[in-house]
Amino acid sequence: MNGGQKTEEKAPSHAVEKGKAGQILYDTICSYRVGTLSLIGGLLIWELMSRLFVANALFLAAPSQIIVAFGKLSASGELAHHIEVSAVEFIVGYVIACVLGIGLGLLMASGEVRKQALQPWVSGLYATPIIALAPLFILWTGIGIWSKILVVVSLVLFPVAINTEAGLRTTSERLIEMLRSFDATPRQIFMKVSLPSAMPFILAGLKLGIGRGLIGVVVGELFGSRAGLGQLISQSAETFNMPNLFAAVVILAVAGIVMTAGFDWIERRLVPWTRD
Repeated sequence: MNGGQKTEEKAPSHAVEKGKAGQILYDTICSYRVGTLSLIGGLLIWELMSRLFVANALFLAAPSQIIVAFGKLSASGELAHHIEVSAVEFIVGYVIACVLGIGLGLLMASGEVRKQALQPWVSGLYATPIIALAPLFILWTGIGIWSKILVVVSLVLFPVAINTEAGLRTTSERLIEMLRSFDATPRQIFMKVSLPSAMPFILAGLKLGIGRGLIGVVVGELFGSRAGLGQLISQSAETFNMPNLFAAVVILAVAGIVMTAGFDWIERRLVPWTRD
């Protein structure tokens, strides 16, 4: 009797767990299905508009024409070279900006005097149209990759710093005082309370920097470059080759989507409480 009763008691909980797992799987499949259908529908509308209403690749390239252009650029090896150059410029500039931005945010949050001293510079440079300074960066460093890296750093640095500082200042003072009452060291307070509290803000700043960094790469290459996706866009625009132009734009868009999705995955692992 006791064994039968235990089996009967466990069965409902096991069924509930299976039901929850099935519901999660169903929701995941539905979300991907909706996104896929939305993408397919948008591409079909784009194809029909470009074929029936515009009917001229000089003004609007159809998705099928972009795929053909993508294939030709890939076969010639030209596309791989442009992607490699732009990827190096973005990665180097983005990493430098993130390291400096997080460090600057930590410095600003470490004391009121430091914040008051740095705030005018950060606010002023953040509001400055960095794109207008791209020619100056080219004048300083030439048309090599470092002028583009400077543009990327300038665009990504300040959002990361501002978000880091804001996240650290939102840390609960009650939690900090509680840890201090247990004789916690400043390092322990930072690692156990301040950093986890600021992590969602830091990740938000890093995600915001992805789009700004890609813009920086393209803008820097538009002003002067030997290779890169921005240079491909400029060259295609000058020759009115819209399929090649859209192929470069699509690559940039896909890169932004993939990197943002990657940060979303990291966020779910590092700060799962933000999903509750």
